[in-house]
Amino acid sequence: MKINALQIITLVYFFIWSLSASAQQTQSIKKDNVQLKFRLDDQGSPRYSVLFKDRDVIKESQLGFSIDTDSSFYKDFHLVSVEQRQADGTWQPVWGEEKNIRNNYEELTIHLKHKNGKLLTIIFRAFADGLGFKYEFPKQSSLKYFVVKEELTEFNLAGDHTAFWIPGDFDSNEYRYTTGKLSAIDNRPVVAAATDIAVKTVPDPFAVQTPLMMKSADGLYINIHEAALLNYPAMQLHVNKTNYQLSARLVPDTYNNKAYLHAPAQTPWRTVLVSDKAADILASRTILNLNEPSKAENTSWIKPMKFVGVWWEYQTGKSTWSYSDYADSTDSKKQLIPNGRHGANTANVNRYIDFAAANGMQGVLVEGWNTGWEDWFGNWKENVFDFVTPYPDFDVNAITSYAKQKGISMIMHNETSGSATNYERQLDTAFRFMNQFGYPSVKTGYVGKIIPRGEYHDGQWMVNHYERVLQKGMQHRVTIDAHEPPRPTGLHRTYPNFMASEAGRGNEYNAFSTGSAPEHETILPFTRLMGGPMDYTPGIFKLRNYADGAPGRQMHSTLAKQLALYVTIYSPVQMVADLPENYEAKPDAFQFIKDVAVDWDDTKIIEAEPGDYITIARKEKQKPNWFIGAVTDEHSRTATVPLNFLDKNLVYIATIYRDATDANWKNNPEAYTIETFRVDASNLLKIKLAEGGGAAISIRPINMSDDLKKIRKYK
Repeated sequence: MKINALQIITLVYFFIWSLSASAQQTQSIKKDNVQLKFRLDDQGSPRYSVLFKDRDVIKESQLGFSIDTDSSFYKDFHLVSVEQRQADGTWQPVWGEEKNIRNNYEELTIHLKHKNGKLLTIIFRAFADGLGFKYEFPKQSSLKYFVVKEELTEFNLAGDHTAFWIPGDFDSNEYRYTTGKLSAIDNRPVVAAATDIAVKTVPDPFAVQTPLMMKSADGLYINIHEAALLNYPAMQLHVNKTNYQLSARLVPDTYNNKAYLHAPAQTPWRTVLVSDKAADILASRTILNLNEPSKAENTSWIKPMKFVGVWWEYQTGKSTWSYSDYADSTDSKKQLIPNGRHGANTANVNRYIDFAAANGMQGVLVEGWNTGWEDWFGNWKENVFDFVTPYPDFDVNAITSYAKQKGISMIMHNETSGSATNYERQLDTAFRFMNQFGYPSVKTGYVGKIIPRGEYHDGQWMVNHYERVLQKGMQHRVTIDAHEPPRPTGLHRTYPNFMASEAGRGNEYNAFSTGSAPEHETILPFTRLMGGPMDYTPGIFKLRNYADGAPGRQMHSTLAKQLALYVTIYSPVQMVADLPENYEAKPDAFQFIKDVAVDWDDTKIIEAEPGDYITIARKEKQKPNWFIGAVTDEHSRTATVPLNFLDKNLVYIATIYRDATDANWKNNPEAYTIETFRVDASNLLKIKLAEGGGAAISIRPINMSDDLKKIRKYK
């Protein structure tokens, strides 16, 4: 059959049209109420949208990049192929908030080819509570080494939502939270007021940090974050206040480059959690599920614990980290002249060991034990600490022996002063020292501007550094509690020795600064804690007049709330942060801290509203005991706690530690009441929380030794 010229033109036109139609065709996946839609627009630009119960969550938004070899790597794509699959499985974390975690999703994989031949893959996963997506750069001849100049991911929101935010700072996550409309976001006043933060780098006045928690006017709760942050900078969000568009802003290096990659490579997952119930956001395990399984073959050495420490006395001015007052304060033999206030001395450390052993704590942290503290802060100095040389009054051999005799694990402290280069050179030496003296855990710190100079705490180089420390910890069987790192992204699934981190405004700010508002602890679980546990250092019992030189300073919390934080702010390594003598003065309240677990088989989010209140119940690992924490903001309220999660065949004893009738955070914070009742699964507890207050409850099955005549039923 002969084909004339007109027929050839018609066939070519039809072929091009069919390709275009294929590109325009919307691809979609749905999991329960969450739907993802994807298409290429007329310019060949990948675009996606997210719906919840057919309501817009993310309106159609752009995807793509500007890279060093192609500034238009966000358009001129055509669709190569599409894959869909389902997954439904269950896995068990080494430690965590539940014994079993279900990983159930619909997956859509989009294979794209750019007009210049470069390949790009986008993978979407829809879960019942949200969405995750990431980019992959396949191995290919047309793309090898490359530099990400910008990631052009957008999140176009459906309205001017209420947001709970902190500034998008390259170096710090330790700001107070601001609550307000997206259209009102301007971080400049917040940054200017944060004089208590050591290092700040905030070039974009309209940038906010993730996790970003939002609530729409029609009652949707939306959380945007990322999962599995590896070999890539942290993602912040630029807010376009006129159209409520959020754009990815990656933390750069000194050359304003964002990431240096070599295909095959991938980005972290971008996550969008959504529900019409606030409790569903806190219950989500999507971020964890988007991380890779554990790299540890043997996890028997990874132990959750409660610990005390030579630490709060530094924060409050009772003693000092440094042995001497000045680095050049020496005697004729060129030895440091002691200041007489050094806290990490052998006798004081032994006192903490005794207290831990007497009260069932597993560990003792000691900061300020090693030389260098006289010259560590603010000098941008590379070689400050060697991580193995103790001060003259810290007898490491005697302390190690005494702790072992008492059955206590000593927790190492490695402050780097931001000099990651110095720490990396000495990582093996530092970890061998921990192994030699039996330290199973280390708290690392990065206070100061980062070295290598020109890098930021949340940039790609430092993200890789933190992973190298985790890997070294795996090699030496040492668990990690990192301070001043990027906010976590679920990596504790992959590296279960990553027990906790700070990466947020902790309790310590109530000691050396003006602290945080009472609502702070009702926001943190919806923001900072979405990606992983926080070393918040709860449990302060002396709530007023504790700071040397600042007599008016006080905690913005009641004592009962400090107890509740052991449940509501999750960590498998919880610090019992106050001074031993302050616990000894209130032994009845201290009993809750002695009893409360740190590892769990189950978690129930009973009630929650960001910025207002949170009530959580948790079941102790491999035991029938439950613990409940309830916290509120500056407003008094009644926590309503149904006990229908209890075993219906058992009767329990509930011990309730609550605010006294006349308690409030400002004028009477240490007033509390302890009550004991018989309860079962049919009971509904109603507990009054004071302004800035809370309640903590321990529940255990009744046993044969209980005198039931003395324990009344709850009514």
